[in-house]
Amino acid sequence: MLFGGIQKLTLLDFPGNVACILFTPGCNFRCPFCHNSSLVKSSQPQLTEEEILSFLKKRQGILEGVCITGGEPLIHPDLPEFIKKVKELGYKVKLDTNGSFPLRLKALMDDNLLDYVAMDVKNSFHKYPLTTGVDNINIQDIEESIAILLNSTIPYEFRTTVTNELHTAEDIKSITTLIKGADKYFIQNFVDSGDILEEGMHPVTQNEIEKMAKIAQNIVPNTKIR
Repeated sequence: MLFGGIQKLTLLDFPGNVACILFTPGCNFRCPFCHNSSLVKSSQPQLTEEEILSFLKKRQGILEGVCITGGEPLIHPDLPEFIKKVKELGYKVKLDTNGSFPLRLKALMDDNLLDYVAMDVKNSFHKYPLTTGVDNINIQDIEESIAILLNSTIPYEFRTTVTNELHTAEDIKSITTLIKGADKYFIQNFVDSGDILEEGMHPVTQNEIEKMAKIAQNIVPNTKIR
């Protein structure tokens, strides 16, 4: 398995754990506000699985967890075997996903290969084609992944990155209705990383994101702005 990059230390991305972040290349979505466009296009230098495992062996006893993000990690069929190797080294594993591969997500959970899952809910369902850049998206896959996590016994979170161009308070209300009963929901404002897939995206105002959070809290009480 090949990787698009590594962040060797994070204290924020894996709740309760000192971790590193592994970035997988490629994605089946083309969200215009994506801040990892070089990963989505698989256009940056890649690291081998051997290089990653060598790093993890050296960090045993220092790091506690590994965050696997993308791109979309679940597009890679060899991901389960890689995670098994990571777990054998004693690490906890967090997966970031867009929720479009529910069967693969469930298989990883059923095999006890995941300790935490963060799923992006991109927008209200009628805006998914616009928000993901995919016209023929299968919304049932997203619904199924949401249901899998809502019935999960492992920690999870839902999250939405909001932009001025694509998201409204009504969209947030729609999203929280879809994830009603969720343990945690995070609303995060768009930030231009300099590696955005499309130009012309902007954050919402502070007043607007606070309004969104208040609306969401009526349905998912543990909603926070990240």
